[in-house]
Amino acid sequence: MNSVIETIMNHRSIRKFEKKVLTDEQIRMIVESAQAASTSSFIQAYSIIGVKDPDKKQKLAAIVGNQAYVAENGHFFVFCGDLYRHQVISNLEEKDLSTSLESTEKFMVATIDAALAAQNAVLAAESLGLGACYIGGLRNNLDEVCEILNIPEFVIPLFGIAVGYPAQMPDKKPRLPFEHIYHEDEYQQDEALFKQGLDTYNQTISDYYTKRTNGKRSDTWTGQMANMLEKPKRMYMKDFVKKQGFNQQ
Repeated sequence: MNSVIETIMNHRSIRKFEKKVLTDEQIRMIVESAQAASTSSFIQAYSIIGVKDPDKKQKLAAIVGNQAYVAENGHFFVFCGDLYRHQVISNLEEKDLSTSLESTEKFMVATIDAALAAQNAVLAAESLGLGACYIGGLRNNLDEVCEILNIPEFVIPLFGIAVGYPAQMPDKKPRLPFEHIYHEDEYQQDEALFKQGLDTYNQTISDYYTKRTNGKRSDTWTGQMANMLEKPKRMYMKDFVKKQGFNQQ
């Protein structure tokens, strides 16, 4: 196993950081690593907002449910799907790009580009001995996030990443069975095999939680997913995405 794969395989979410800020050099290295990610048709449809202002970090922490590690970290990055600069290109090149910019396809490109860049950023941070945690809770109230960060049209904050020096090292959370993720030549749909794999995985996850919480939790993965998905959330998202200019057609 080489060092790159070892870094990938050792990933875990860090939710407690030392009180030590990242240097400007570290921030640049992480962002430039993000920029090295693949991007669809060279469109580079994302932006990264680094949040240093303690007051803004506290406001963002409140939005995500008062998670302390959003305010208390080495640096907080917000990854955005971004076609604003392409709107500027429309004016610069004197061409009507609205149909493309408002399409579902370009909305997907922006979200995929941002996700690819973000994973590069996390791997870079972890290779430097730092820890990271993705923060999807920003989507609890994107109108407020946009106000705090002065977000223009054709930009959507997708998620944050808290990065810093780890003050904890939790056990790795077991992932789904290989056979559930990798399908060869066609999608395998044998429900009996699916259920068999899920039963085994449920026991693995239950054992993980039991050990991690000293017996206070023992829930299964399928139970956890069913309870979560039974209660739809952030159902305003379709309207918000359209308000920002995306996904119109």
